[in-house]
Amino acid sequence: MPPDEPLDLWLRTALDAADAGARIHADHLDRVGAGDARLKGRADFVSEVDEAAQRAILSLIRARHPDHLILAEEDDAPPALPDDDTPLWVVDPLDGTTNFLHGHPMHAASVAVTVGGRPMAGAVVCAPTGERWWARRGGGAWRNDRRIRVADSVPMERTLIGTGFPFKAMHELDRFLAAVRNVLGGTSGIRRGGAAAIDLAYVADGRFDGFWEYGLSPWDVAAGILLIEEAGGVVERVEGGPVDLRPGSVIAGSSRAVVDRLRAWTDRP
Repeated sequence: MPPDEPLDLWLRTALDAADAGARIHADHLDRVGAGDARLKGRADFVSEVDEAAQRAILSLIRARHPDHLILAEEDDAPPALPDDDTPLWVVDPLDGTTNFLHGHPMHAASVAVTVGGRPMAGAVVCAPTGERWWARRGGGAWRNDRRIRVADSVPMERTLIGTGFPFKAMHELDRFLAAVRNVLGGTSGIRRGGAAAIDLAYVADGRFDGFWEYGLSPWDVAAGILLIEEAGGVVERVEGGPVDLRPGSVIAGSSRAVVDRLRAWTDRP
């Protein structure tokens, strides 16, 4: 693991970059709507705000770390993933674009830096609520100026679980609906916010006891993975094994027991 000084510098960059993206969100909220966005895929939108936020974020990262690589959601030609310890920044300039276009407050900028596929520092900033979640490897997880921890242990029937709909992968719908039936039957409820970066921050912050979703991209989860791990939680693939920088499923929880129970309900239920 890099020494503390580079990690602190990377964290400052992650926070400043996510703040820059969130300021653009705030400046354009209620000025850009669903009719102004382009369609990338089924129910998958990109707007001028995504692109402006990405330019601001990437400009800051490149100015401070010109030798680092960047993987960002709106890149036309993303770089090959490094096979060495070259730092790679993973950027979602506007997670929850559909929410943003409809004036829904659950959207954020998410910025993380990884080494060898492992998140080392990251931040998620939600402009509508003023919340800034951030973490660095070995330094704990924080919301604004308060250190956060995952939820205390409760019986599974008292837990609250987050999820995301597989709207980009409708072939997963039957699997997802079966999982929902299982999870609803064994917990106190399910919530779907439409921004995975915030969902994972909620697990780190103790607002959710667990979370699962199929078919996420690395920019959806890179910062959130670190937040949960530094807050004392567990993050893996639904199918088992660690989450890397390839697209795929994510399952997270406040404890190993929560993750294992969720996996029993969501992995090919």
